[in-house]
Amino acid sequence: MTESDEFLREILRRCQTIAVVGISDKPDRPSHYVSAYMQAQGYQIVPVNPRFQTVLGETCYATLEDIGFKVDLVDVFRRTEDVLPVAHSAVAVGASCLWQQMGIANQQAHELAQAAGLQSVMNRCLKVEHARLMMSA
Repeated sequence: MTESDEFLREILRRCQTIAVVGISDKPDRPSHYVSAYMQAQGYQIVPVNPRFQTVLGETCYATLEDIGFKVDLVDVFRRTEDVLPVAHSAVAVGASCLWQQMGIANQQAHELAQAAGLQSVMNRCLKVEHARLMMSA
């Protein structure tokens, strides 16, 4: 299924707190510059990577379960085969949306998220979709 522009636009409007699983502290990495872009657009970025203390000036958490406050969207920068446990965690913490970045498409994680009532997006870049759908709105 291809997500409609209105479906994606609604997610981008509603989901203001974004947990970024697999974020890097290196500015040249997609997870970092996508997060920096979204942060510059006014979204709250919550870095998730056990290797770092802070990224983009924000406290970095080891897991989604460690965050301790509600996140709306879980943006996944992990290999496709590593997404299913992230989907389980997204469901467990009550996220509204599971977003698998460009090049990541774990169908099992997608179906699990949808079955649990989450919106789910696969193989799309959050930054690209935001720029395409929200900057002209």
